[in-house]
Amino acid sequence: MDKVELGAKMRVERGRRVNKGRKEGLVPAVLYGKGIESISLWVSALDVKRFLKKSGESTILELTIDEKDKRNVLIADIQKDPVRGTFRHLDFIQVNMKEEIETEVELMYIGESEAVKALGGVLVKSIAKVMVKCLPANLPSHIDVDISVIKNFEDHITIKDLHIAKGVTIDLEDEVIVALVTPPRTEDELSGLDTKVEADVTKIEGVVKESDNKPVEEKKDQKQSK
Repeated sequence: MDKVELGAKMRVERGRRVNKGRKEGLVPAVLYGKGIESISLWVSALDVKRFLKKSGESTILELTIDEKDKRNVLIADIQKDPVRGTFRHLDFIQVNMKEEIETEVELMYIGESEAVKALGGVLVKSIAKVMVKCLPANLPSHIDVDISVIKNFEDHITIKDLHIAKGVTIDLEDEVIVALVTPPRTEDELSGLDTKVEADVTKIEGVVKESDNKPVEEKKDQKQSK
């Protein structure tokens, strides 16, 4: 495991007061874990952005608080502004390097499939992340899925085909399909998509029939004429 460091400082601001720190390029965060008291922190938004781009979320961090207190942590949650995409809050969980942890790891799809390139198929990625269990030192930042092994429409990649580091286990059955390539649609299938569908919707429960949807006045006139 490559060692990744991130600096932080103690935070006393709460509630709306944290907005001032956000404007200064800081992100409010909290550190918690088994057997420790939670700690409110500030971290640099720029440092977090660089870290995530380089290493991803599933990486053990050495978090240094106020330049002296070092903690081994994992990012437990990231909250972002839905419009701006800026960081709103981070959760760090302290880990014991001697105890196994369970966390999600992203699957990284690499390579090029002949079934897509030569046969015109469509790549189907059925899983984006997997839950793994391992010691913190063995935690992978991601798991590669080499789709170049898919050469025809009968080929597929399952959990057991993934190259997993020693000491890491995935919480899924070996036969679970991770990726495959489906054949391109035929001309008949494509033309069928353009076919106009006509059906008697009045037979569907909950749809009001035209005869029952007449104005009240019109129905009264019909009764009086009978």
